[in-house]
Amino acid sequence: MDTTVADNTEYILRVENLGKRFNGLVAVDSISFAVRAGECFGLLGPNGAGKTSTIRMMYGFSPPGSGTIRILGLDVASQWRQIRSRIGVCQQDNTLDPDLTVFQNLLIFAGYFRIPRNLASERAEELLHFFALEKKREAKVGELSGGLARRLTLARALINDPELIILDEPTTGLDPQSRHLLWDRLHALRARGKTFILTTHYMEEAAQLCDRLVIMDHGRILVEGTPASLIEEHVGRSLIEIGGLEQGALRRFLRERQVDYDELADKLIIYSNGDTAIEQAIHEGFSSRQCTFRAATLEDVFLRLTGRELRE
Repeated sequence: MDTTVADNTEYILRVENLGKRFNGLVAVDSISFAVRAGECFGLLGPNGAGKTSTIRMMYGFSPPGSGTIRILGLDVASQWRQIRSRIGVCQQDNTLDPDLTVFQNLLIFAGYFRIPRNLASERAEELLHFFALEKKREAKVGELSGGLARRLTLARALINDPELIILDEPTTGLDPQSRHLLWDRLHALRARGKTFILTTHYMEEAAQLCDRLVIMDHGRILVEGTPASLIEEHVGRSLIEIGGLEQGALRRFLRERQVDYDELADKLIIYSNGDTAIEQAIHEGFSSRQCTFRAATLEDVFLRLTGRELRE
């Protein structure tokens, strides 16, 4: 993959040949990508792929081992102080202060950016309203559900009105209602022109939110593109999952017609790509109770590129 990024002033983030090692192990292996102002850009990958290491270098938690990161035209390695006030970070872990109320968490965090108290209070009230947290204004963090705590964490990341917002698995552990509410708020922020970097293990979330994304594995970028283009290129528009029968005849049929497929322990996944003639032939000659015809998804792309084995 080409490791250069065109020099273009529309990019709010530019990563060039970024690398990182831990105790001799390569966590990030000379990756490059760029993010335009106003878009949501996803970093996807299985555990250990290098995405969290990449994110942490972006927000200054860990210094780059090699290569460069430029945010808003500034070098992370030498101009972090100027960058810090212009970005927001929503980390994986709950880093809210349990001894403070919801409102106090926002107000105290605003002090780190030297925001005048009147303006900080005004922004805090606006964010409480935006994230539907007004009724929890005086509640302690320990009284909040997981969904409310995530909404407060994101609200806190916005207190300095950042130009770039880094979201590290923002909806992990949330129930579907809380997840969709957070998606709605992120869509609203996108409409205001905010730029996002998103890591997530939810492929539906990436497909919903990301304009473009990369899939990483073993520290390298495997592919980059829009969710729709990656689905079309790597798995096609539709596929068939079929099992519960002797597969020899079906495999011969697929090889004769040069139909792409993956073989799992208990089934075949056939990438029919909307070919109605192939789908009809499979339906009539090979389908069983364990046969499913469905549209392809980003999760199919992810699993095909990174494998289906469990990662530690």
